[in-house]
Amino acid sequence: MDRFFGRQSTPSAELPDPGPLLENLARCVVEVLAGARELEQLARWVNEDVYRTILRRSLLAKRARTLSGATVARPVLRIGSVIATSPRDGVVEGVVVAHSRRRSRAIAIRLEGVDRRWRAVAIHVL
Repeated sequence: MDRFFGRQSTPSAELPDPGPLLENLARCVVEVLAGARELEQLARWVNEDVYRTILRRSLLAKRARTLSGATVARPVLRIGSVIATSPRDGVVEGVVVAHSRRRSRAIAIRLEGVDRRWRAVAIHVL
């Protein structure tokens, strides 16, 4: 039954260009960690493990902001370089460099083609 009704892998040829999704996911993840965006807005683009990991990190960031008295502000980001490679068909691994006024961050993202769309199965903010 899973062969017909479970999640179906999708080859890269049937998927859109992953570049814009890499940029948007990187921007959105940084905004979630800053408290300026709700994590639920990313739910359809990430798997359950990624969702839980970002949730945990955003709760820790919120606690740190509360203890320091910092206010929530949407970060002003400039997306720098985006590097994407494909280790196999239907998989893209990318690194997005996001620059803000105070720091630059690298966001590593692994996308897999599932059910005719890209889905993030790993996101790491460095």
